Amino acid sequence: MSYSDSDSSSYGGDYKNFKQITRERLLYEMLRSAKTGKSKSTWKVLIMDRLTVKIMSYACKMADITQEGVSLVEDLYRRRQPLPSMEAIYFIQPTKENVVAFLSDMSGKSPLYKNSPISRELVTHIKKDSTVLPRIGALREMNLEYFAVDSQGFVTDDERALEELFGDEESSQKADACLNVMATRIATVFASLREFPLVRYRAAKSLDAMTITTFRDLVPTKLAAGVWNCLMKYKQTIQNFPMSETCELLILDRSVDQIAPIIHEWTYDAICHDLLNLEGNKYVHEVPSKTDGPPEKKEVLLEEHDPIWVELRHAHIADASERLHEKMTGFVSKNKAAQIQNGSSYDLFLSYRDGSNLSTRDLQKLVQALPQYSEQIDKLSLHVEIAGKINRIIRETGLRELGQLEQDLVFGDAGFKDVIKFLTAKEDITRENKLRLLMIVASIYPEKFEGEKGLNLMKLAKLTADDMTAVNNMRLLGGALESKKSTIGAFSLKFDIHKELVEKLGKNELSKDDYPCMNDPSPTFHGTTLSALTHEVPAAHSMRSRRTPTWARPRSSDDGYSSDSVLKHASSDFKKMGQRIFVFIVGGATRSELRVCHKLTAKLNREVVLGSSSLDDPPQFITKLKMLTAHELSLDDIQI
Repeated sequence: MSYSDSDSSSYGGDYKNFKQITRERLLYEMLRSAKTGKSKSTWKVLIMDRLTVKIMSYACKMADITQEGVSLVEDLYRRRQPLPSMEAIYFIQPTKENVVAFLSDMSGKSPLYKNSPISRELVTHIKKDSTVLPRIGALREMNLEYFAVDSQGFVTDDERALEELFGDEESSQKADACLNVMATRIATVFASLREFPLVRYRAAKSLDAMTITTFRDLVPTKLAAGVWNCLMKYKQTIQNFPMSETCELLILDRSVDQIAPIIHEWTYDAICHDLLNLEGNKYVHEVPSKTDGPPEKKEVLLEEHDPIWVELRHAHIADASERLHEKMTGFVSKNKAAQIQNGSSYDLFLSYRDGSNLSTRDLQKLVQALPQYSEQIDKLSLHVEIAGKINRIIRETGLRELGQLEQDLVFGDAGFKDVIKFLTAKEDITRENKLRLLMIVASIYPEKFEGEKGLNLMKLAKLTADDMTAVNNMRLLGGALESKKSTIGAFSLKFDIHKELVEKLGKNELSKDDYPCMNDPSPTFHGTTLSALTHEVPAAHSMRSRRTPTWARPRSSDDGYSSDSVLKHASSDFKKMGQRIFVFIVGGATRSELRVCHKLTAKLNREVVLGSSSLDDPPQFITKLKMLTAHELSLDDIQI
C-alpha cells in the first residue's frame, strides 16, 4: 500500500504477528480509509476480483469486514443489481480488464454505486471518461498480493511454479514471467509490513568449470534480483519505508529438500491434510441433530480460531490422541449428570484412546445429557472424530510400518534391500504409498532407477508408467547426484537444512559464498543490538529427529518442545522479539516446514515467517511433479 499518513514501525507498541499485521492493513487502511470525506453512508459494498477475494479470505473473516461497515460483498465479473444509494469499495488488481469493468460500473447516467475508490496508477486511463471522476471518493494503492495462510506463513499463489521453473523443457519466457510475478508478490509482503530485508539466496552450484549452469539452478538468484528491484522502487515511492535493514530474507528452492513434500509426517496438522482429503482447511463432519433426527453434516475450518486445533496441530498424532482422551474423559467425569443419565457412554469415553471406537450416536447421547455444554462438546467431539478417522486409516493401510521404513531410510538405518523386502511382503499397501516410498528411494539411490532397474522396480511395486514419471522427475529438483557423492549418513544431514540454515542466519554464521547477499548489511544490523536480542541457540539437529519408536512418542514434539508450551513462550516474548526472519521456498513448501518456523520462533526469539509459491500436501506435490515432463497436459488431466 502507499500510505500518506504516518506509519509507525511494526515493532512499536504491542507486537503483532505477521498475519495480524496483514489483517490490519486490509481492514484499517482499505475499509476505514473509505470513511473519509463528505460521506454520510454507513453501509458499503465491497467489490473484488478473483485474486483479491482470495487475499481477503485468507486474512479476514466475514465478521471482520461487516464490523467495518461492509454489508455486501460482490464479484467484479458477475452481473450485479444497481445500488446507487450505497458507496462502493473496489479492491481489485490494476489490470486493463478490471479497469474496463470498473468503468462499466461507474460511467453513464446511472452508475451502479455512489462513490468508488481505485488505485492511483489507473487514474490517467479513467480520466478519459469525464463522468467517472466525480464519482471517485478516495484513492489508495495496496501493495498486498499474497495470501496469509498462517500466523507465520504466506503463499504467492504461483501453483505452476514447479512446472514452469523446474520443467524438463525450459521456456525462459514463461519462467521469467513466473519469477517476475513471484518477486512482485514477495515484495508486497515487505511493503505491507514496512520492512526492508537483507536479501540472501542460494547460490548456483556448478559441479566444475566445464558444466553449464542451468536455468533451474539460477532460480533463487533471479528471484532475489527481482525482489531487490521491487524493494528499491518502494524506497523511492512509499512514504516511511525503511532506509536500512529491519529483517532478513533467505530465498531457497525445492532442491534444498526433495523428500519433505512426500514423506509421511505424523503431526496432527500434516496428517489431517495428508489423509483426510481436505478442501483447503475445510473439514466436513457429522454432528448430532438438535431435533433428535439423523446426524447433520457440518463444514468447519481447521484454523487458528479453534483453540484445540492450535494446541494440537504441531503434536504427533499419538500425542494428540492421548490429549483428546484426557480432555474428553476429564470433561465427562466433572459432569455427574452425564455419568448418571448416560452410564454406558461414560464407560465408553473412559476406555477411549484413539477415537476410532466412538460414533456420532455416542456423542449425540452426551449432548443430550449435557445440553448446556453443547458448544464445548461440539468443538471437542470434532477433533475426537478426526483423530479417530486418522487412526483407523493408519491401521487399515499399514501406515505405521511404512512410516518407520521411510524414517529408517532417510536416517540411514535401512537400505535398498529393506525396500525390496517390504514391497515383496506388503502387496496390500496402497499404490500411492508405494509411489511415495519409491520417490524417497529415488532421492537416495538414483542409480537404482537406471534402465531395466527402474522397470523392474515398477513391476515389483505394480505402478503405472504415469506413476514412474513422478519418480523419475525427482532428478529435476536437483540434489540427487550431489547426495551420491557421500554416504547415506551424510545424505540424512540434508534434513537439518531448514532448521540449520535459519539458525545460522539468526547467528550471522551463514556462508556468504553459498548464500550471498543482494545488499551489504548496515554496520549495526548484525551488531550489538541484534546480538543482545538473540538467544544462544543449541547445536542444530534434524527436523526429523530420531524417535524411539516413531509411533509411540513421549509428550513432546520432535525437537523437544511441547506444541502448546512453544506457542505460549513465543506469545509471551513477542514484545521482546528481534528482527523477523523470512524464508521463501520456490516450488512449494510443506506443513512440516511451517511447523519448524513456529518452533524456531521460540528458539531464536525472532519471528520466523515461511513463504512459498504454494503450500502443498503430498498428493498435490506428486501431481505437480508429474507435470514437469507432461507439457501437453493440464493439472486436471493427471490423477494420483
